[in-house]
Amino acid sequence: MLRIITDSASDITKPEAEKLNVEVIPMIVRFDEKEYFDGETLSSMEFFEKLVESRELPKTSQINSFRFGEIFEKYKGDEIVCITLSKKLSGTYQSACIAAQEHQNVYVVDSKNVTAGEKILVQLACRLRDENKSAKEIADILNEEKENIRLVALLDTLEYLKKGGRINVVTATIGGLLNVKPVVEILDGEVKMVGKALGSLSGNNKLRQKIAKYGGVDFNMPVSLAYSGLSDALLKKYAKDSSDMYPENFAFEFTHIGSTIGTHAGPGAIAVAFFKNKAN
Repeated sequence: MLRIITDSASDITKPEAEKLNVEVIPMIVRFDEKEYFDGETLSSMEFFEKLVESRELPKTSQINSFRFGEIFEKYKGDEIVCITLSKKLSGTYQSACIAAQEHQNVYVVDSKNVTAGEKILVQLACRLRDENKSAKEIADILNEEKENIRLVALLDTLEYLKKGGRINVVTATIGGLLNVKPVVEILDGEVKMVGKALGSLSGNNKLRQKIAKYGGVDFNMPVSLAYSGLSDALLKKYAKDSSDMYPENFAFEFTHIGSTIGTHAGPGAIAVAFFKNKAN
């Protein structure tokens, strides 16, 4: 049997995991001294409720090699493809590689992404599994196709980047007064600030421009729109304003960003994760 395993930084919910037939290993989130299992004992909605009330940023912990070893041992004899968040964002990939050394037929793939970007790579892996590809074939294809994934996002506030020490207080204060919204991308496995927008309308246009820059979306591959916080209203507005970029009657899939990226993005972020259109 072939199994697909990933971590909770992919923001795949329990119902989605059951539908895809994948196993999601939770990361640990800490608010003060209390620990939660991401996606299991703390949902994305509960995470943001706590985040907006907390004075200090929560901390997330990588999945250690012992935990991966337990899962790999559980499925001993099966083929396994294990997809992790970017190794530049967490030691989780390295932990999975260490555990995999003790097991045969385990292939660990660094998604070079996180949240919806990691999720759509998992969805591709499931598609390939259902086409009866072997674990090695799937891993090889994923390592090639992950280079075509783009995740572009618009943040609603600079406040959480300030709290996390990613920008200074002066920049955050000025940005807040001017209603500056950062535009970020996952580039080579890291979160990079690639632009700024004044207001939501300008921000939506920036996202459209970024998507066009990459030749548009390959609609033969998985696509996901993502949002952070307690409401998906901003993302629905983006979907409505950008409907001309998508096929008629396109079924938008929404991903609720969880703790791994939500800690630094804060509430009110929207993102688009897609495979770039190689035909253009």
